[in-house]
Amino acid sequence: MAHGSRGSLRVIDQAELREALADAQVDGWLLFAFHGLNPVAVRVLGLTGMNTRRLFVLFPREGEPTAVAHKIELQGLESFPGRVIPYARWGELHQALKSLVAGRTVAMEISPRDAVPYLDRVPYGVVQLLQELGAKVVPSGFLVSRFAARWTPGELEDHRFAAEILADVARATLKQAAREAESELTESALQARVVAEVEARGLVFNELPIVGFGANSAKPHYEPHPGRDAILRKGDLILLDLWAGRTRDTVFADQTWIGFAGTQLPPQVREVWQTVRRSRDAALESIARAAGDRRRIAGYEIDRAARAVVEAAGYGDAFVHRTGHSIDRDLHGSGPHLDDYETHDDRELVPGVGFSVEPGIYLSGSFGIRSEVNVFMGAGGPEVTPREPQVEVITAATGDRGPGTG
Repeated sequence: MAHGSRGSLRVIDQAELREALADAQVDGWLLFAFHGLNPVAVRVLGLTGMNTRRLFVLFPREGEPTAVAHKIELQGLESFPGRVIPYARWGELHQALKSLVAGRTVAMEISPRDAVPYLDRVPYGVVQLLQELGAKVVPSGFLVSRFAARWTPGELEDHRFAAEILADVARATLKQAAREAESELTESALQARVVAEVEARGLVFNELPIVGFGANSAKPHYEPHPGRDAILRKGDLILLDLWAGRTRDTVFADQTWIGFAGTQLPPQVREVWQTVRRSRDAALESIARAAGDRRRIAGYEIDRAARAVVEAAGYGDAFVHRTGHSIDRDLHGSGPHLDDYETHDDRELVPGVGFSVEPGIYLSGSFGIRSEVNVFMGAGGPEVTPREPQVEVITAATGDRGPGTG
């Protein structure tokens, strides 16, 4: 299915898919789409336009792909590389599905016990119907990572471009803000400044960046609101989490940077920053080591490596989220996450996928620190963006030379 064009399909590599299905001893990948419930199907099928009726597409291990689509929504299937079975009545839908799935094992976007919510996209009632029609339904996580979460070469270039702009804006913005304590600078004003600068350099947002001063930096998903947000005071920590891309339908970059409204970091702030930075770097080293050894590694293993650093420093209870999330066409994508905390994500970090690495320590009522970079699993090994991650907290004493140094 060609991305962005109504009435055409972005064709996946049929031979590679059949090989993956054969390796897993699965008869086919059955994609379900309805009202955007399943972003995996939207991405793989390249769906645009209306999807107000149930759509099923089976990519079988043997034979041609088959789509089961409502008669009023056939336009998007004009270039479908296979057979299309139209339906209107519910009985026709059930009959068509039975002809496809009876006696077969099909992979779908489900996660037993909702273990990984980003994979649990197909409603229970749909699974129940298919089972009654004779199908055995199994999770499709191994296919999602390989065919839905994988970046295209163009998306990788878009990501690289966005990553360096975000890093430049974050450094410059935090250097300036760190010198503006007691100047009535609000979180919303700094947020607006960041948005204007990023957009002026050719990127777009889908949501506003996070800006948190002082105690608000200890709220991981804090959202400032004009009239109710904080004013920057001397000695405040500044957390800036920003994400943007060249367009809204490509892979974004997602970073978190830390500044301080003063010249000398308090001892605990320095200690927490150094712990978070070591945790981030431990995760990156684990990924690089596995790639160098040509050893498979799963998302949960990276979370363990990062979390061990934080726990050893005595801040384990203050690290309250996974180490990283998948990034694909969605900022929090459907691919493997770095997680053995919120979930146990045992999916392999296969070549072509990308994700964030963002350990954090949040001391409620005081301050919070998170350091976030992104990783793309290239054929030659992991690529970290931005090229020069933050090394030290940016303070009022930070000079104009050297990225992220203090």
